[in-house]
Amino acid sequence: MAEVVRTEREGEIAVVTIDAPPVNAINQAVRAGLQQAFAALRADPTVKAVVLVCAGKTFVAGADIKEFDTGIGAPGYHEVYRLIEDSPVPVIAAVHGTALGGGTELALACHYRVADKGARFGLPELSLGIIPGAGGTQRLPRLMPLEAALDMMISGKPTVAAKAAEQGLVDRVIDSELRSGAIAYARELLAQGKGPRRTREQAVQGADKAAELLAAKRAQVAKTMRNRVSPPALLDAVEAAVKLPFDDGLKVEQAKSDELPLTTESKALRHLFFAERDVSRIPGLGKEVKPRNVAAVGIVGAGTMGGGISMCFANAGIPVTIVDAAQANLDRGLATIRKNYQRSVTRGSMSEAQLEQRMALISGSLDYAALSTADLIIEAVFENMALKKEIFAKLDKVAKPGAILGTNTSTLDIDEIAAVTGRASDVLGLHFFSPANVMQLLEIVQCAKTSPDVLVTALDVAKKIKKTGVVAKVCYGFIGNRMMDPYGREAERCVLEGATPAEVDGALEKWGMAMGILAVYDMAGIDIGHLTREARKELLPKDPSFYRPTALLTEKGWLGQKTGRGYYTYPEGKRTPDAESIAMFAAEAKRLAIPQRKPDATEIVERCLYGMINEGALLLEEGIALRASDIDVVYTAGYGFPRYRGGPMFYADSVGLAKIVARIEEFAKTLDPQYWQPAPLLKKLAAAGSSFAEYQKQQTK
Repeated sequence: MAEVVRTEREGEIAVVTIDAPPVNAINQAVRAGLQQAFAALRADPTVKAVVLVCAGKTFVAGADIKEFDTGIGAPGYHEVYRLIEDSPVPVIAAVHGTALGGGTELALACHYRVADKGARFGLPELSLGIIPGAGGTQRLPRLMPLEAALDMMISGKPTVAAKAAEQGLVDRVIDSELRSGAIAYARELLAQGKGPRRTREQAVQGADKAAELLAAKRAQVAKTMRNRVSPPALLDAVEAAVKLPFDDGLKVEQAKSDELPLTTESKALRHLFFAERDVSRIPGLGKEVKPRNVAAVGIVGAGTMGGGISMCFANAGIPVTIVDAAQANLDRGLATIRKNYQRSVTRGSMSEAQLEQRMALISGSLDYAALSTADLIIEAVFENMALKKEIFAKLDKVAKPGAILGTNTSTLDIDEIAAVTGRASDVLGLHFFSPANVMQLLEIVQCAKTSPDVLVTALDVAKKIKKTGVVAKVCYGFIGNRMMDPYGREAERCVLEGATPAEVDGALEKWGMAMGILAVYDMAGIDIGHLTREARKELLPKDPSFYRPTALLTEKGWLGQKTGRGYYTYPEGKRTPDAESIAMFAAEAKRLAIPQRKPDATEIVERCLYGMINEGALLLEEGIALRASDIDVVYTAGYGFPRYRGGPMFYADSVGLAKIVARIEEFAKTLDPQYWQPAPLLKKLAAAGSSFAEYQKQQTK
């Protein structure tokens, strides 16, 4: 096994190099190597300074996340970092790439920090439901202003080298080659007679205003990170840095840090960390299957979705041709794209030059022949099977051999669409989420005849355009929208039973959903879901109350935000309860003889979520979703499901499947039994005392 930490000499300077590809994660082997290296250097009187660097593309980019489950092997972080901080000669961290988590904490334990101009520092531990636990909460506020330190830890966003230098985290930004620049800096320090400068011996910057600042941050996280335990724990640890001596503060940090990995929140976030890496692992698809080259893309439809999808590719530097039936549509679509980019310029996240570069990659045409050179063509018109078939028949004639044909349908049978072409093996679903240029999820729908290299290409494209691509098989609604059917059904039924839209949405939002489902319908357009259901009327349940509130609103022309009213009204753009729609729902409930049960918040949440989870179990059994964890990624990346709850299937495991089955069986007695029959897989796992996680392990053995 290659040495993960090595020591070399440059005269009186020792250079310690971490070389643990791919990202130099500070695992047990690296810690042991650092301990051995720094212990040996202490015993060498000829060493006058130490430069700590990393090989490869990055500095230490985090910890070994698996250790949160297996336990942290000796030597621990504190032991090693204290050894470095106690060095009798100056230790200079030379940072390139991205120093994340334990990597930034390692740099904080060094006496000085220099950085390549492209380097970034970050402490993203809250994204895993933990806090910086290797001294980060104690050392960072001693090197940079307290407010900046808190912002860095709460946001988890990396800080660029220049900004880090302004704030005091970095002593010098190196324009030349980093290793030699760091050695030169070490020699400067020695020439100036500078010795170790231990971070722990410095005072917290801004301690005099800490009480007010911490109170404000507590209020902020209570609002923006509701239901979570790690953000308040982070603030407790930082408060200890302000109020206590370093070693005592470190004990507070360590106590919090030991507790948090055991919480459901942290387990959920770690589950998603690994789940997002698993989505591209498709059974039966080996490394021998190579993606096709996608150098040019065509889009059919210049509407909201078509424009947003075009931006995704232009952002990745891939030229796009948009085809639409009308010049006015094209002009409007291109103007909307420019307006969206202009917002980024106004916010400062894009320059005018970048805007023009991206617009130059997007062209429009009224002629399908303009798509003849595209490697990938995505149809993005509204949900109408006849129209989509007509478009695919045209694409089949103009697309070059080997071009991939994708449809952005959210519900329709893609096998039926593929059948109108003579190249069904090149067809698949590419279901983007609105707004497509913002939303992270891309549902990749594998049809019966989709060839393996087409599927691999779709996964590769998802990465290139910075989307999380999750593979599903063909069925109504695929993974996401099929599971939304029972979720929305129960929300609407609760309205008919006497809960107001605000009570339904409020219960779901308080539980953690980014937005209540009825507010989502208003935002998306009430008629969209209704028209989709009308198109498949013969397949719907024999139940006059099924999605009846949405049907009523559509009949009235109250289609949500675009018409100024729906489940809510929107005076001056502000969502407000609508007494008239509430009265209309009550009258309809009376006509249908629906008991006014007025479900409380707990029941609303259980009915919406347990219905969704039950459908998820059916999807797993049918093979529509490859893994339970894929479902969790779909919901956290595309549907506003709170990451700290891990996704619907992880959440089900955390509640206990037996408890969920028991509740579903209760609902079968008190509500409509046609909807409340436990899925066979759910029932089987519950009876065995098992879980979706365990089922997934068995399936992938």
